[in-house]
Amino acid sequence: MADKWIGGHSSSILCLNVNTEGLVASGAERGELMLWDGGGTPAGQFQLPKADDVTSVVFSPRCPRRLYTSHGETVSLLDVRSLKEPIERFHVNEEEINCLSVNETEDLLAAADDSGAIKVMDLEKKKVSRSLRHTNICSSVVFRPQRPQSLVSCGLDMQVMLWNLQKARPLWTTNLQECETEGDNPQSAGHFFNPPLAHSLSVASCGNVFGCGAQDGKVRIFRVTGAKFERELEFQGHSLGVSQVLFMPEAYWLLTGGNDGKVLLWDVSSDVGKQQKSPAKSLQRRKAQAPASTRRDGKLNKVASDEHGRVLPKLTIEHGEKVNWISCAEIKGSKRVLVADQSSSVSVYPLPEP
Repeated sequence: MADKWIGGHSSSILCLNVNTEGLVASGAERGELMLWDGGGTPAGQFQLPKADDVTSVVFSPRCPRRLYTSHGETVSLLDVRSLKEPIERFHVNEEEINCLSVNETEDLLAAADDSGAIKVMDLEKKKVSRSLRHTNICSSVVFRPQRPQSLVSCGLDMQVMLWNLQKARPLWTTNLQECETEGDNPQSAGHFFNPPLAHSLSVASCGNVFGCGAQDGKVRIFRVTGAKFERELEFQGHSLGVSQVLFMPEAYWLLTGGNDGKVLLWDVSSDVGKQQKSPAKSLQRRKAQAPASTRRDGKLNKVASDEHGRVLPKLTIEHGEKVNWISCAEIKGSKRVLVADQSSSVSVYPLPEP
């Protein structure tokens, strides 16, 4: 059974984030923002102007009291010690923002919106340094750990992109639908009614491995090698769309949340962790060992087709409600997963130790 954090919101909670001191921020519909201590006691409340939905909350990686929030087309920076007027406001996006990410050095902030645009703010100069673009709603953008000029993004155009902010164009792009049809065993017609619209991204702490959750219920794991990335693993995670993916601090433990009301914990270390030391050589070995039918233009497009039966969740949480956001926190010395859904409460579940 989940613990429930109640009493902070009156509307559906849309996003969560946890700072290095264990303080939890939750953003909800109609401009509601809450802070919680590790025990689930409300520690602060703020009503953002115009009652726009709070769609993303991100603590500064360098200063745990600084909290970036997106509401409507605006990003507000708040000081959690005094939830009064925002310290700063940025209004550079033209449509509703879906996701924020701040790089490790906290000199850049990326805001992805419904127009497909990703506005990258130079936080020192307080102006847009780059405008990047998807052809449809951009649902997720994440800076890569240890690489403050590099980020990945995904959207409802089914594109996953790798960017270096010294360039205006993506270094590498993968279309999830094309990946499905390039192999020798194309999906059935049902695939076209449930296309792999990309909803969520998370990058592992190494910075080279990231996961993507999509509308077709699949989770895809990619590895970045230089200026491109290749798919290493794919597995059916949920019966409906995967709304959230989150790599935990432990190497290659992945949490996923879905529209089917489930939260799953995966350990993909046996599939990707062994390749960390020499990804290029390992990839060459895998290509050499792969049957001819899995090779297409030098890429392993169906790399996980024979692995569907092997990748099983370590833990299944039958949450029961469509998952809006998941986060992870250490509470009273043990790991917990925090789940936001259509309700006004935060659900908290214990996690096994690695």
